[in-house]
Amino acid sequence: MEHRSQAESALGGAAYGMLFVLGVVMAVVGGFTHPTWQVGVIPASAIVWVLALFGVCLGAGKLMRARLGAMATALGWLLVTMPFTLELGMGDLVIASGPPGYVYLYGGLLGLVVAYLLSPTSGGGSWLLRGYPSEKSDVEA
Repeated sequence: MEHRSQAESALGGAAYGMLFVLGVVMAVVGGFTHPTWQVGVIPASAIVWVLALFGVCLGAGKLMRARLGAMATALGWLLVTMPFTLELGMGDLVIASGPPGYVYLYGGLLGLVVAYLLSPTSGGGSWLLRGYPSEKSDVEA
């Protein structure tokens, strides 16, 4: 079992927290801008958002060298996107039914799952903590 100092644990927690916030920001911006650009009947901006979400989640998983990195970003995106699909009392809806909404919602969910599965399983430590030894070495002269 690997023993980490309090500073290393705090740095790791802060990194995962920032990945969660990144997922929230991507969901808010993507939720309101996914239907803006279409090429004919193809929802181009929704496809771009799905690819960006996949890339960010996969990058987070690979950089943190753990699936938790991809999951933290995905959780932030999901917690904002799912309420966006609910219709309010006045009929307001952020992610409407139709090709852009379906591509953004279901494509995003598929992208999150694929990014999670392609991320490495935990082990090897984070890229943030690479320069620090995980255990104190006993060097005697």
